Amino acid sequence: MATADTMFQTASREPAARVTLDLRAVTFFDSAAIHALVRLAGRFSDSLTVLPSRQVSRVLEIAGLGDQRWLSNP
Repeated sequence: MATADTMFQTASREPAARVTLDLRAVTFFDSAAIHALVRLAGRFSDSLTVLPSRQVSRVLEIAGLGDQRWLSNP
């Protein structure tokens, strides 16, 4: 919750053709982070790639987001 808005603000600060979020070192991912990620997916609908950790993948699966095209499966 403490860093979800920072993640969103940082990723959307500058115009970009592609956005890649490397979350492979993330061990905790809560509903605030899911919300920020969904907002980023809306903003960068065709240009977002998320590299998840095992924990992030599991949370996104539980949330019903495990099959999103922006989610890179290992």
